[in-house]
Amino acid sequence: MIESRVRFRHLQTFLEVARQKSVVKAASILNVSQPAVTKTIRELEEALGVAVLERDGRGIRITRSGEIFMQHAGMAITALRQGIDSVAHAGAEAGPPIRIGTLPTVSAHIMPHAMKLFLKEDTGVTIKIVTGENAVLLEQLRLGELDLVVGRLAAPEKMTGFFFEHLYSEQIVFVVRSGHPLLKGDQDVFEKLSEYPVLMPTRGSIIRPFVERFFLTNGVATIPTEIETVSDSFGRAFLRQSDAIWIISAGVVADDLKAGTLTALPIDTSETRGPVGLTMRTDTAPSPAFSILLKTIREAASGHA
Repeated sequence: MIESRVRFRHLQTFLEVARQKSVVKAASILNVSQPAVTKTIRELEEALGVAVLERDGRGIRITRSGEIFMQHAGMAITALRQGIDSVAHAGAEAGPPIRIGTLPTVSAHIMPHAMKLFLKEDTGVTIKIVTGENAVLLEQLRLGELDLVVGRLAAPEKMTGFFFEHLYSEQIVFVVRSGHPLLKGDQDVFEKLSEYPVLMPTRGSIIRPFVERFFLTNGVATIPTEIETVSDSFGRAFLRQSDAIWIISAGVVADDLKAGTLTALPIDTSETRGPVGLTMRTDTAPSPAFSILLKTIREAASGHA
């Protein structure tokens, strides 16, 4: 039988290669040799009777069969990890930790309040929060490494196996330090963009397409001096030391704007508004503690909206 020939190491290796799009990188992370990874993938393909990976130039591409199998492999790994966690925490009333992935905007403005509310419930459950780009977080969710992602709604083709619950909408803002030259007088910001460094969301970030469409709408073809970053700490530090313009989700800098340390340029960015919410796997069966966590995040987001 096929299932008797497919082992945990086959699933683990395939998922890591699929995530890294590289046998070399997967081998390094799994702490095994490159030939061992190649052999394991070959064994999996022989057991399944189909190719799950194929070469794409110098990289690796997941086949259509591989994409289908990846969803089920991720579910299997998730179920196994949940079983291990359940046994490991059998003597504890709290249960396994809940792993949350958040965008920087959510991490800065929603999760602190949500965690204050959650801790009042005294569930005893450990919470793990990681911050990153939407695409990376969704991949970790798909592979069972996260239980929940709080961020922007991804493109439809990225939502297979997930469901999304809308919490609020958020737009992008152009922010600068207080006293920036562009804040003096009535100036056309788009004509002046080329004169300053611009901090842009990375090309893999969820808000990058919103920014690019906004530029096209306003006749901006290129940005001569562009720095791609998702680091809010770098953004704040760089703006304090320069005349740079930072293009970022409003939630990331809401406290800075309120405190007056940063100022939003007078640009109507309402067309960049996008939905922010909860993304979970369709096979998620929320525990009581997980349900309480969702409730506190909804409450914190409601106050933010």
